[in-house]
Amino acid sequence: MALTSSDASTSNSQSRCLHAPKKMRKCLQYLKELLSRKSKLEVAEKSTMNHNKLPPLSSPEEKFDLVICIGEECIQEEELRRLFEKNPHPICYDGFEPSGRMHIAQGVMKTMNVNKLTSAGCKVKILIADWHAQLNNKMEGDLKKIRVVGEYLIEIWKAAGMDLENVEFIWASDEINSRPHEYWPLVMDIARKNSISRITRCSTIMGRNEKDDLSVAQLLYPCMQCADVFFLEADICQLGMDQRKVNVLAREYCDAIKRKNKPIILSHHMLPGLMPGQEKMSKSDSSSAIFMEDEENEVNGKIKKAYCPERTVEGNPCLEYIKYIVFPWFNEFKVERKEEQGGAKVFSNFEELVADYAKGDLHPKDLKTALSKALNKILQPVRDHFKNDKNAKALLKKVKGYL
Repeated sequence: MALTSSDASTSNSQSRCLHAPKKMRKCLQYLKELLSRKSKLEVAEKSTMNHNKLPPLSSPEEKFDLVICIGEECIQEEELRRLFEKNPHPICYDGFEPSGRMHIAQGVMKTMNVNKLTSAGCKVKILIADWHAQLNNKMEGDLKKIRVVGEYLIEIWKAAGMDLENVEFIWASDEINSRPHEYWPLVMDIARKNSISRITRCSTIMGRNEKDDLSVAQLLYPCMQCADVFFLEADICQLGMDQRKVNVLAREYCDAIKRKNKPIILSHHMLPGLMPGQEKMSKSDSSSAIFMEDEENEVNGKIKKAYCPERTVEGNPCLEYIKYIVFPWFNEFKVERKEEQGGAKVFSNFEELVADYAKGDLHPKDLKTALSKALNKILQPVRDHFKNDKNAKALLKKVKGYL
């Protein structure tokens, strides 16, 4: 897609891709140091990992080092560094369209990312995009159902351990209705300054394709999401790589209106589906996604059937889950085997795990068993919450009934 000349010239060099082993190790080591501080303060037990509240950071460099770990890509890195030097409490925006059950990438990865941001002093604004969901015909456009799904999302994040002290959940419809004189002129100006083809290129943010026959409402959607960035006064846009195009649109809009301070784009990695060739986890294919309140046997069954070719690292979704969920959550990966099959082993970093797997020293069956165990441990508090909390239990029942 088209970038502004300044963004295009530096987007690759400024990109922080966690596929790079050195950067992955640096991020995990930094988290270990933070957890060590936390342990000394007796905030949590030694075994507690970074999904819980992290200790607050004070220096701009510390904040930058932690937050940059979130992104597979950052546009622009130097802008992020300067932001923390000038503003100890920047505003970070993310948005979610209430469209159904929450999968593990939205639940666990978002919890970890938000906790890093709040530790770095950010105020996180999570937009529950109910009107956007209606425009995209989710829940058949029924706002009452969309509202229920939005409340369910919030319950998931609470149960998963998101530090909510500096997090604000904002319902799009409520916020827009409270300041319509600010919002709609902004949406119209963005629409006026962009062509239909430019807006159509953003259709992937809605899970659509540029070649799809989009409704007029779906053409309005990117203009609204772009406006949300400015309406919420965001310094940082922290969304997935699939939302990159509309975030770049926001930076292009800054050029159009000659605004110097552009929103910084911090895009996190997108987890693939569990089946072969699925670049993105899909909620519409229940076999390809782990949902946050899946029962233990469901997780075990999905991982057992997951694509995990022996000695193959590239395109292996099980290894992706370990890299982006298990290691950041536990800082290790435990494999339990019989002595004659190699014995138990604790991997302290992803590169060590990949080396064993590529050589054939770690069999897919053993890797899957260990992965299932780790994921179930992460998800257990969420299951407990939805079984024991009457409101959460009722919400889940309603959401499942809508699908």
